[in-house]
Amino acid sequence: MDFSLTEEQKLIQQTVRQFVERELMPLEHEVLRNEGRYPTGIEPERYRALQLKAKELGFWGINTPEEYGGANLGSVMTALIQMELGRTIVPFSFGGSVDNILLHYSNEKQKQEYVIPVIEGKRISCFALTEPGAGSDPSAIRTTAVKDGNHWVINGQKVFITHGNEADFAMVFAVTDREKPPQRGGVTCFLVDRAMGWTSRPIPTMGGWSPAELFFDNVRVPEDHVLGEVGQGFSLGMQWIGQGRWLIAARAVGTAERLLQMAIDYARQRVTFGKPIAERQAIQWMLADSAVEIQATKWLTLHAAWKADQKQDNRYEASLAKLYGSNMVNRVVDRALQIHGGMGYTKELPIERWYRDVRVTRIYEGTDEIQHYIIARALLKGYVHLGTWD
Repeated sequence: MDFSLTEEQKLIQQTVRQFVERELMPLEHEVLRNEGRYPTGIEPERYRALQLKAKELGFWGINTPEEYGGANLGSVMTALIQMELGRTIVPFSFGGSVDNILLHYSNEKQKQEYVIPVIEGKRISCFALTEPGAGSDPSAIRTTAVKDGNHWVINGQKVFITHGNEADFAMVFAVTDREKPPQRGGVTCFLVDRAMGWTSRPIPTMGGWSPAELFFDNVRVPEDHVLGEVGQGFSLGMQWIGQGRWLIAARAVGTAERLLQMAIDYARQRVTFGKPIAERQAIQWMLADSAVEIQATKWLTLHAAWKADQKQDNRYEASLAKLYGSNMVNRVVDRALQIHGGMGYTKELPIERWYRDVRVTRIYEGTDEIQHYIIARALLKGYVHLGTWD
């Protein structure tokens, strides 16, 4: 059993870390100043320039197939990259990526109209599933799509949609057959251009995440804009959410590692009563507990990513990583702020921003309570057998 990284993985990891340290971390004060002004905290033109600079290093379409100009690095490498990107409060992502369900379930016409422009950075998409009464329970969605000739007419509302304010089009999930449960053919996914008539408005949040509320009022969508097949929507939505769970855990690892290093450095130089606080047992235990929890999250995440690469069902592992990782990073940022004392509470350091930002990780892509339910169900129904190595 070899836990070491390959030389290629080490090289990619090192290159991404250097990019984060040289290009992104210097922008952190600017992001803090611009909070609420831009979705990323950086002027869109500069953000795009950063993505193109990363492209010169070979980072474009990390999981996009090579035939579309991507790197196709796989899930484990994607997890390692997300860990590195998590080290900064700058909410950066490499360009050229496309949602897997859009890539794998679109037909040739849709690929030309949506997939390729997204990969080329010419169009922005958003995933519109969550509704006011259907967050943790996506089967409760109420947005409807009614067939009218060769069009579908969509009515409803979506909330907390990432990139919903900037998106050119949305992957919209709507009920198309009320007689069928959502899980068994009642929901369909549509590709809906903003130009077709839907509108959005920002939702203010306590952190840097800038989601949107989407409104659909008799929006007419051509029948050839169904993604996949009619009635397949719920399955597509669950595939998308499953991947997002271990990616959240991966980013949490990077964030927690940066916070822990900041806490270590500060504890060494902060002196109270004649001694560095690093010599105080209370501080040492906070550092040690953080290190243990970060390491545990790292292996939970990499195992979930590895199973994804092996084309194995990793829903249980993804929930383990999401539940533990999102709670871990909330504990670590709290300890880091406590160790920094008053300085940690100021906006001079990124700690207070992270303190606000990481709280949402316990909510989106499935709340803590949903992850507990998934894990317990897998155990009680015998989907997972304790003591096995799969």
